Amino acid sequence: MAEQKPRVLILGGMGFIGRNALAFLVEKNLTSFLRVADKQVASTAYLAPRYQAALQSPGVNFVQANLAREDGVKKAFTHADGEFDYVFNCAGITKNGQDDDVYKDNILQISVLCAAEAAKRNVKKYVELSTAHVYAADKNASTEKGKTDPWTRIAHFKLLAEEKIAAIPGLQYNILRPAIVYGPGDVQGLMPRLIIGAVYKHLGETMKLLWTAKLRLNTVHVTDVVAAMWHVATTAPGGIVFNLADSADTTQGSVTDMISTLFGIKSDYHGQILSNLARLNMKDAVEDANEKHVVPWSEICTATGVTSTPLSPYIDQELLYNNSLCVDGTAICATGFKYSKPGPTLEDLKECVAQYVDMKLFPPGMTVA
Repeated sequence: MAEQKPRVLILGGMGFIGRNALAFLVEKNLTSFLRVADKQVASTAYLAPRYQAALQSPGVNFVQANLAREDGVKKAFTHADGEFDYVFNCAGITKNGQDDDVYKDNILQISVLCAAEAAKRNVKKYVELSTAHVYAADKNASTEKGKTDPWTRIAHFKLLAEEKIAAIPGLQYNILRPAIVYGPGDVQGLMPRLIIGAVYKHLGETMKLLWTAKLRLNTVHVTDVVAAMWHVATTAPGGIVFNLADSADTTQGSVTDMISTLFGIKSDYHGQILSNLARLNMKDAVEDANEKHVVPWSEICTATGVTSTPLSPYIDQELLYNNSLCVDGTAICATGFKYSKPGPTLEDLKECVAQYVDMKLFPPGMTVA
């Protein structure tokens, strides 16, 4: 008799990584039953047709639940046919620049409540999505044993959640710390930089960025993130943290060069001296930059009939300091995992934009490559 496929729960399944995990599991026919739980409903989540089809597939069930509340967590975990084998926690707020109380409720509390419920129900493996921003900003690649010194508030609360999860008795877990995640459905990763490229195409100006081309912005494709989630759930020993980062050692320069080609624009850098002067009054500098980008973006959208979109060129102050995100993502390979994407390509960025253009969420006619 063939072994029964596992029952899987994706928490935060309407988000960027969650929706890609949903599609991955459905398209590869890996589960006997798959539940997606999220506070947001599909009708407001800007789902591409691929994700809509996955959500409507046989054996897939959606539950609306506030995972920051105990009753919401119980609702997500409870099913008449039995317990879940694997639980993937992709839930939690991803927007920077919020108050700590927001992150406490919508990152730390969600993770702790969900992990505790998983332990209570003897889930075979609970996989927590954290972030590589927990590491100290360094030009040398951080391994899983590297110094932690979170430089965003999201990362601060993600690290607190990791510590709480590790202390839950009886919980079989793995924690994944991805670098900047990009790919179809991206909103907060590389997408703001792509949108800024479109803005400078509209303005007819050179796109000038803080710091230098050498600033490391290491990356990992969402396809590899969701494949790694499944891999550690089914293969890796419990209680281990794994970084996720491709081998490209992506930099601000390599991303900017592709964006310049994609939109047919020129780019340059302010360099260390001018950037350090801006750093002395970073709040005003960031406000000026965002105002320069947000207003034209709104104008472009209005002119091209994009009436509602989750996309924005806004970049929070936390992400504009001279902080390298440099991550060693090779440890997971020792468990048999293989990355399918060695690093971002021009075609990858075109795919991200094209999906949103097709959905009428990104102005058409902006790209030239």
